Amino acid sequence: MPWKSKGEKAEAADRAGARLARQATVEVAGLLGKRDMSRADLARLMGVSPGRVSQILSGDENLTLRSLAAVAEALELDIKISFVEPKDDGPRRAHGLGDGSDAFVYAP
Repeated sequence: MPWKSKGEKAEAADRAGARLARQATVEVAGLLGKRDMSRADLARLMGVSPGRVSQILSGDENLTLRSLAAVAEALELDIKISFVEPKDDGPRRAHGLGDGSDAFVYAP
């Protein structure tokens, strides 16, 4: 059976999902840095192995909302998800605000 493409929309969704996962891991890493915490510290708070935290933050796995919720719970934080209109001025790239908040911005 020949390989079939997922289709343009499915591939775009995959790329968007990968961007969101990168945003989340960058934001968590920033939170850990601001709190002077290691991945081992986060693992202890989550009740998982340090290797599991590394898996979550490496981007090698499909990051789930459940995993993000577990991180937020361990850090005693809430997660806020917002849908916003995209900017029309070129390709988008996503980045955390870097202020330890749970907000992300798409910017060219």
